[in-house]
Amino acid sequence: MTMLRVLTGFVLALALAPAGILAQALPLHVDPGAREDLVDPQTVPALRFLTTTDFPPFNYEDGDGALIGYNVDLARAICGVLTARCTIQAWPWDRAQQALADNQGDALIAGLAITEASGERFDFSRIYLQLPARFVTARADAGAFDAGAYEGAIGVRAGSAHADLLADMRPDLEQVAYPTEFAALEALAAGETGAVFVDGMRASFWLNDNPGCCAFAGEPYFRPDYFGAGLSIAVPAGLDNVRTALNWALVRLARDGRMAELYLRWFPVGFY
Repeated sequence: MTMLRVLTGFVLALALAPAGILAQALPLHVDPGAREDLVDPQTVPALRFLTTTDFPPFNYEDGDGALIGYNVDLARAICGVLTARCTIQAWPWDRAQQALADNQGDALIAGLAITEASGERFDFSRIYLQLPARFVTARADAGAFDAGAYEGAIGVRAGSAHADLLADMRPDLEQVAYPTEFAALEALAAGETGAVFVDGMRASFWLNDNPGCCAFAGEPYFRPDYFGAGLSIAVPAGLDNVRTALNWALVRLARDGRMAELYLRWFPVGFY
């Protein structure tokens, strides 16, 4: 089995966001004291990224058919710091992994989960973003929210890992299941539940459109055992020069503050 080369440690940092955005916790998946890999960017003069168009807001097509998203911007930023010629090609999800295995690209940046099966075929970069679960309540209730003391009904997405985690944490609570996170959040806004426990990334988009209604409450729940290790970049097994260069670029982008800028650009209501 190919060894998964994944660095998953991270430090949550508080920073002052740009004008108009409140201070919030930012993802920083870099140990400031860690030794950097020694990389000569000239060993990777070009990078062929593969992605898909079905994972908004990470990689998708806009109304004009242009490929956009957090992952697309990140791929371009990586190429920039490596001074590498960059191409980003979209593939259908059911063909993207095989395209990478067939050497039709150097890296797949499309949210491929790090599993035993994917680890047999690919190596992975360091984690660059995790997707935690979050409680959301009415804005007036968010500051005093206590997950351990809460006694009302909780909205969840039916069949989700978030519902499973909540059941394990608080088996005494009544769960109200909805078909999507957005349906659960709309029910919260309508007063049908006092709180919801859902994917923080999806909730952040809804909160951005409903700023007067509701807010994140309590802390984020980073649980790889429920939600996976996080977002990483897959490379063909054994392509160590590319994997090492990607890690080097991700560290540089984080330490330069550009990862934080990218996060705030796509997630003005942060979910960390």
